Amino acid sequence: MNLTQKPISTEVNEMRVQRLFRQARIPLLCSALALGSAIFPGCAKSAEPDPDKPLVIRMGIVDGETSPVYAGARDIAENVERNTDGKIKIVVVTGGALGDERGSVELCSQGNLDIASAANSVLTNWIPEMSILDQAYLWETEEQAHAAVDGPVGELIEQAAEEKLGVHVIGYLESGFRDTFTTTPVTTPEEFAGIKIRTMQNPYHMAAFESFGAMPTAMAYNEVFTALQQGTIDAAENAVSNCLSNGYYEVTKDVVFTKHAFTYIPVMMSDKSWNMIPEDLRKPFEEGVREGCIAQRQYLKETNEEAIEELKKKGVTFHDIDTSVLKEKYQAAAKAKGFTFDPEWQAAVDEVLREHPAPSEE
Repeated sequence: MNLTQKPISTEVNEMRVQRLFRQARIPLLCSALALGSAIFPGCAKSAEPDPDKPLVIRMGIVDGETSPVYAGARDIAENVERNTDGKIKIVVVTGGALGDERGSVELCSQGNLDIASAANSVLTNWIPEMSILDQAYLWETEEQAHAAVDGPVGELIEQAAEEKLGVHVIGYLESGFRDTFTTTPVTTPEEFAGIKIRTMQNPYHMAAFESFGAMPTAMAYNEVFTALQQGTIDAAENAVSNCLSNGYYEVTKDVVFTKHAFTYIPVMMSDKSWNMIPEDLRKPFEEGVREGCIAQRQYLKETNEEAIEELKKKGVTFHDIDTSVLKEKYQAAAKAKGFTFDPEWQAAVDEVLREHPAPSEE
């Protein structure tokens, strides 16, 4: 026997092992795929919908179940199911379980997440024209802010989102006007001088607080509480309800109603998922989404009002401030910095301001 030749019994054993391994790979692969679909149901490839079963759509939000954003998403789901006679069901997945804002937008754009939601500032990564909405003191009233996305500005957002991201913007949730929480009282514009405040990494918000005399700094959201506690910063800014839900009131005993910016949370649907909705169900689906978004505006208002009362009980003092002075300071800084915006988007904003003047301008 050739010494380099393997014994027949060894070859047979190896062949048997290889055959068994090949046979085992198929069920193992199927099990792995099934497991992956179970863990990431919103990212699994969808089969053709069964007309006898409801179409199940997953919607990702980063907020928790106690937030007004979740209340609006829940209403969207309930309205859509009612309007479509149970033929479409939306499962709301909270807490960023399907990805953070930027990640969920990317998944939605790729067709791997049915519905995503993200603040308007996040969408400027793909739609830079939307930065016009990041300006401080763009809107003075909620009516103006709502008229914008319900009208000409919303039309531009929806067109750009479809062209640049391949998604359908189907509604607008919101976290509304942002106010300022401070560790020391700020009751006049001059008292902002030297205040170290955390803002988003946003040139317009940072320019605003710089113009007030404050020292804005960008920092991760989850670091804010510790930074306030340790004195690294003196203030933060967000919706009033966040001061309560994030426990900032333990350190920031003063809130000033700066109302310096308005945050939208567009709701977008992947093109793949949109095309799975039968033609006869699209109108009731859209109406259900719109009803939920409108209801969320009231939920947000109620949540902020309740937060104010609760924060007062916890020793927080609220201050009004002359926002017209703050607006003038920002506008002067914006002019000096040469902030300009896409002419078509600027025209849409001007149309809203013209048709919905603030009470002070009437």
